[in-house]
Amino acid sequence: MHNPGSVTPERFPAQEYFADGAQFIAGRLTKGTSGHTHAVVDPATGEDVYTYELAGTDDVDAAVAAARAAFPGWSGATPGERSDALHRFAAVLAERADDFARAESLQCGKPLKLTREFDIPGTIDNTAFFAGAARHLQGQSAGEYSGDHTSYVRREPIGVVGSIAPWNYPLQMAAWKILPAIAAGNTIVLKPAELTPLTSLMFAQAATEAGIPDGVINIITGAGQVAGEYLVGHPDVAMTSFTGSTAVGKRVAEIATATVKRIHLELGGKAPFVVFDDADLEAAVNGAVAGSLINTGQDCTAATRAYVQRPLYEAFVEKTAALMASVRVGDPFAPGTDLGPLISHVQRDRVAAFVDRARGYARVVTGGEAPQGDLKNGAYYRPTLVADAAQDSEIVQSELFGPVLVVLPFDTDDEGIALANDTPYGLAASAWSRDVYRANRATREIKAGCVWINDHIPIISEMPHGGYKASGFGKDMSAYSFEEYTQIKHVMFDNTAVARKDWHRTIFGDR
Repeated sequence: MHNPGSVTPERFPAQEYFADGAQFIAGRLTKGTSGHTHAVVDPATGEDVYTYELAGTDDVDAAVAAARAAFPGWSGATPGERSDALHRFAAVLAERADDFARAESLQCGKPLKLTREFDIPGTIDNTAFFAGAARHLQGQSAGEYSGDHTSYVRREPIGVVGSIAPWNYPLQMAAWKILPAIAAGNTIVLKPAELTPLTSLMFAQAATEAGIPDGVINIITGAGQVAGEYLVGHPDVAMTSFTGSTAVGKRVAEIATATVKRIHLELGGKAPFVVFDDADLEAAVNGAVAGSLINTGQDCTAATRAYVQRPLYEAFVEKTAALMASVRVGDPFAPGTDLGPLISHVQRDRVAAFVDRARGYARVVTGGEAPQGDLKNGAYYRPTLVADAAQDSEIVQSELFGPVLVVLPFDTDDEGIALANDTPYGLAASAWSRDVYRANRATREIKAGCVWINDHIPIISEMPHGGYKASGFGKDMSAYSFEEYTQIKHVMFDNTAVARKDWHRTIFGDR
């Protein structure tokens, strides 16, 4: 069911890709069978742009069956064959880059410059990286560790992977789930968020065009409590990978544990941004604004808590507020737009409620409101800086997922690092200093899966992404991701050709 509303071909040139439904099973699009529909909404206008039939449990069964049927052939392909297919996949993505960018901007509200310069190039690079990495699934070298045997290690694919991706980076998260899984020889069923299925479906279609066999990649678009939970608990799914909130991650773990599945969880974050008194103030201010506002703050690694040493505190607040106020909020497709809307009015109102409650115990320095005029129908919220909140307040401790930065002062280095670690989360952090010893201490003592020095946000395909503490466990991207998507087998050969081994005496007979 396609309901384009008033969306123009310029905003949504890929409409024809979804005419047959929002489920991609065994290489073709089909309609969901749940009996319920869902609308993709342009958060910049509030208009429905695509209405589709949600997946039910029968669709999950069909997708898992397709993935299971494809597994013997795909896992049996040589690393070189899988690598060649992924190289072709990267080429198809590059050819369709602008269609992907526009579809991502439409469903998420991201400024077009962000999707064109970050989301899409990053996904193409990830695909190219895993095309190369597919040839390097190496184990420990062979050796005679016992003296009488030769041992070696095999890395083998796990089977059918059932993954769930969030709405904030739909294409990149689909790639982070799919690419290492299939590069290692697994097959996959991915459930994207109902709000943002478009680019995940385009991604799977591009893979088929590149020659990746039917059933290797399947997309199920359904409600989390129906299709998502059923996928996680499915007896033919051998592993679950989930990215999303810590609360939902706990539920995913509970269901997966009941069937003893491999689990990979990338959960919430509340990234600290620690500015020591010898930092380059201009660099820190620019980094704080960019790091807190990327993707309208809907990023689990976004800078959310700035701790600034007392000598720089007032100047940092003043300069950060001024730079935030200059950020251009507007239509994601308009030239010059810096910041688009949040994903939905529900999310916008949730963020606004956090800020409104904070007025009772902190100072809203700039922002703290939704724009009116031409933007009133969208899910917009102005860049917001909050100062002087207490460390134990909800705006410091809870994940907002919006364009809001909280700034707090600290006195000693010990205090700054302690405050940075004082939340349940540990996904990412940054420290700002010209002193190599101070910076190195921060990298050792801040408990997070990534610590940047004098920058905040950049990621690269060659390096792992994943968290500590309540931010989950396991790694996306990089060769480390193969540790999530392969199982290790020890193979041991006897070299003696002796029928009666010396160790047999522990069971029968004497030496």
